[in-house]
Amino acid sequence: MSVLGTSAHAATDTAGLPEPVARAVELAIRTGFDQSCRPEHGRLLQALAAGAGPGGRIGETGTGCGVGLGWLLAGRRPGVRVVSVEREAERVAAVRELFADVPDLEVLHGDWTAIHPHGPFDLLVLDGGGNGKQTAAADPEQLLTPGGTLVVDDLTPLTTWPPTYRGTPDTGRTVWYDHPALLTTEVRLAPDLSTLLATRRP
Repeated sequence: MSVLGTSAHAATDTAGLPEPVARAVELAIRTGFDQSCRPEHGRLLQALAAGAGPGGRIGETGTGCGVGLGWLLAGRRPGVRVVSVEREAERVAAVRELFADVPDLEVLHGDWTAIHPHGPFDLLVLDGGGNGKQTAAADPEQLLTPGGTLVVDDLTPLTTWPPTYRGTPDTGRTVWYDHPALLTTEVRLAPDLSTLLATRRP
């Protein structure tokens, strides 16, 4: 999630957004939730979701009001299952209602660990709070298929090595670079926004 992410979507022409994204943006605006993923990140999610083949699985932690989920749905192929987990019960109910007509989608209530029984995933997006992305509690060898992709969002762009954050070592980033099961790189999406993409080694 990104601070003012919903506002960034609202500042664009929502009529030009993919239909599930526009639906979710409207819900986020209506409920005052402004921590959706930003459009730059959403477009990346849409492209990555298209890489999961028939019978594949996509997972997300931190549903929010479903904006990032909407981008995933906009990109996924028919027959690809999507599972998203959200801690706030009211948001879970709202997103379930919002996407009640969408097949092969399950929105779960719980913390990020509720995603475990539904893997392994071809694509897993670690989003929202309390989801293990800063401590690497998410085990890519358990949660990703061989060759599967992990997305760690909402980072400031890397400018030094080793990475630092507010003057201290950025272990929340280096733990993914150093993980022996992953090949990890950073993609800069905007001058102030980066995302880590990691592929599980075969």
